Amino acid sequence: MCTACEDLVDPKEIKLDEIIAKYQSEKGPLIPILQEAQEVYGYLPAHVLKHISKATRIPLSRIYGVVTFYAQFRLTPVGRNLINVCMGTACHVRGGAKVLETLEKELKIKDGATTEDGRFTLEIVACIGACGLAPVISINNEVHGRLLPEKIAGILAKYE
Repeated sequence: MCTACEDLVDPKEIKLDEIIAKYQSEKGPLIPILQEAQEVYGYLPAHVLKHISKATRIPLSRIYGVVTFYAQFRLTPVGRNLINVCMGTACHVRGGAKVLETLEKELKIKDGATTEDGRFTLEIVACIGACGLAPVISINNEVHGRLLPEKIAGILAKYE
């Protein structure tokens, strides 16, 4: 193989092939393959799903069925900062809806959307697991608790 040709090989594709090979002999390999592929790419682009389909001989329609059924999978890229807004019982009772409303106004997006500049993606989640700090959000898995709507702008300013 020529050295110039080596530069054309996408390292992510190599990693994807390694992931597929790792699970090829297991029963029910699709979900772990999709999970690890999403870790590599940040989401599941169409070309990745087609590659998985071809390599595993799982129909593309079945793969799309799995990806669209489970909330953990993404078909579009996320922003540089992922905001999870807890709407579990404790957070809801303690003002989570106001926190969400403030985030939506500040960012000018709704649940599941990404800001135009790609800085933030906003997602509502059922529970973050920090009920004692309710209401809470997490940004890139960093939890911010005991929130008041007026704290939101300052918190967002810390994230590029």
